[in-house]
Amino acid sequence: MKTIQYNLDDGIATITFDEPDSAVNTMCEDWHQDLTTVTQQVLQDKDAIRGIILASNKTTFFAGADLKGLMRLTQADAPRMFLQIEQSKKNFRTIETLGKPVVSCVNGAALGGGWEVALVGHCRIVVDDPKIQLGLPEITLGLIPGATGITKMTRLLGLMVAQPYILESRLFNPRQALELGLVHELVADASALRSAALTWIQAHPVSMQPWDDKTWKIPGGLPSNPKIAQALSVAPAMLRKTTRGLYPAPEAALATMVEGAQVDYDTALRIESRYLARLIVDPVAKNMINTFFFNMGAIRSGQSRPQGVPRSKPAKVGILGAGMMGAGIAYVQASRRIATVLKDVDQAKADAGKAYSAKLTQARVDKGRMGAHEQAELLERITPSASDDDLQGCDLIVEAVFEQRELKARVTRAAEPKLAPGGFFASNTSTLPISGLAGASSRPEKFVGIHFFSPVDKMKLVEIIRGKQTDDETVARAFDYVQALSKIPIVVNDSRGFYTSRTFGTYIMEGAAMLSEGIAAAVIENAAVLCGMPVGPLAVLDETALSLSVQVMDQTRADFAAEGKTYESTPGEILVERMVKEFKRPGRAGGAGFYNYPSEKGARKALWPELASLFGKPDVRWDLQDIKDRLLFRQAVETARCLHENVLTSVHDANIGSIFGIGFPAWTGGAMQFIYSQGIDGFLQRADALASRFGKGFVVAEGVGKTIRKFQPVY
Repeated sequence: MKTIQYNLDDGIATITFDEPDSAVNTMCEDWHQDLTTVTQQVLQDKDAIRGIILASNKTTFFAGADLKGLMRLTQADAPRMFLQIEQSKKNFRTIETLGKPVVSCVNGAALGGGWEVALVGHCRIVVDDPKIQLGLPEITLGLIPGATGITKMTRLLGLMVAQPYILESRLFNPRQALELGLVHELVADASALRSAALTWIQAHPVSMQPWDDKTWKIPGGLPSNPKIAQALSVAPAMLRKTTRGLYPAPEAALATMVEGAQVDYDTALRIESRYLARLIVDPVAKNMINTFFFNMGAIRSGQSRPQGVPRSKPAKVGILGAGMMGAGIAYVQASRRIATVLKDVDQAKADAGKAYSAKLTQARVDKGRMGAHEQAELLERITPSASDDDLQGCDLIVEAVFEQRELKARVTRAAEPKLAPGGFFASNTSTLPISGLAGASSRPEKFVGIHFFSPVDKMKLVEIIRGKQTDDETVARAFDYVQALSKIPIVVNDSRGFYTSRTFGTYIMEGAAMLSEGIAAAVIENAAVLCGMPVGPLAVLDETALSLSVQVMDQTRADFAAEGKTYESTPGEILVERMVKEFKRPGRAGGAGFYNYPSEKGARKALWPELASLFGKPDVRWDLQDIKDRLLFRQAVETARCLHENVLTSVHDANIGSIFGIGFPAWTGGAMQFIYSQGIDGFLQRADALASRFGKGFVVAEGVGKTIRKFQPVY
């Protein structure tokens, strides 16, 4: 066997997982074959066996499915995958029903298929390390736990208790697993696993799974139980509200849970296999596996980080500007034990910025998620100040003032000399080119863009922008800083709007353009939600402020004029400008935008009725698919342009940035994966059709098309 070692000694059969040339154990093709072989060997040795131990030779127990292999599957592979899944379950079932005690010795992480392997044991003994993760994250990858995971977790926990661990992919550590009854014993370290397993085997010479006991019942009751039935009657509707019908995995998982609970164990396993076999070749699963596993892994491993620069974490960081953005950065830094100086023009504003952290931490204290002592320690790390002198010795200073070049230049010149030797400076701008802002710096090679998203305490993505003179060391240190904050860094090259703001701008302005064509605002907003965007483009424009969009347009026109060029406004930009300058509706902060915002507490916002009379055209004809495609294709085309222009340098930064930065639907796997999942030729044909009807925003130039093909991932 290639991936499994088998040893029978003194009646103890030890099955050790050890996939060669791999840091982890996976359910690769060789493993499936080896599992069948070792199961046959166990059957042959049955009379000599008094106990079975499942173990791992890796630092983790088992990682789960071979996801690269899954990426290569086609629809035609579904029947074969069903048979393979069924064979693995047959092997599991054979081992479980020998009547011999089976113990899983879990020395590290056991996720997805790894947790399902652990569930083969009648007893699970785990190293007591809070860093070890256990559970079933398949839903986050567009799959379901289909190697007995749903069937067993439902029978161990009950329909209601199991839901968050299956439908929401909630993970747990060893001690939490012990409390749930999913783990039977904890040991101090891996060296104690085998002796604990032998003790359990000695005490349980005959053993079985709980559901094989004829007196056993599912905790909490069957779907026919009135309380369970009442909850299940609304569960599909609640799930559809969340998934919008775009994510098949959660609905398949719920169906598997409920259907499986109404039949015998073996039939339940077959139901589970059928659902998984369909999902495993579904495009949504491939999209999500590509991005949330492979692309996210590329970022976490530092593939976008310049190599050869030692890892570092700043000990002291200064923040210029204590507004919403600066206050949010201060909170996140202090949460990660970084000493923070929060500086503003006067002490009152700086104190108000620190008060934001006090508010957030108090909410956590009130909910029991933080102790008062922890809160005090966190707040002590933030020093509010009105003096540049307090910035002395900072390893990094982050400028987070208003989007005005002159203001940014002024605070940069005042604060930069306070940096510690070897320190670097960053601007938290969302649109202004970093190379231009670096003109105020005495060391432009140590000047970088670090674009946080609001609200900082909730948004995971941070965009690192390399200016024309920014050196590798500075980019690498910025990358390390972002990871130290437990955020997701993407690295882009300098340009107007960088990647996220530039591409997000196409989404909101395409929505405004459709409104200018006479399409009803409600149709536009609902179409956006139906295709998976979190919020409609008009609502987003209100939240980010129409007036800010106009300010950016004015600055862009001025920049173009300074270069001897003329900026050509898009139809969407023209409409937004009219909303602000003609109709005096600057956005939510100003009390009015595309929506009305009633002052009464609890009252809901509503679209401004005048939109219909101002922009509506009764005879306009629209197609829902066209609207959804315009919103998604426009962003995907702009992303491909950014890749072609070297604003983006990798597909993984594009996909992760689009999902976590601009809300591109997760079911697509991100803006570039959306292109690849459509098929490049199919995407280009549809983009061409949209361009012929809706303008040059959808044009994919020949060079851009070549870039798309060049970066297509291969598995």
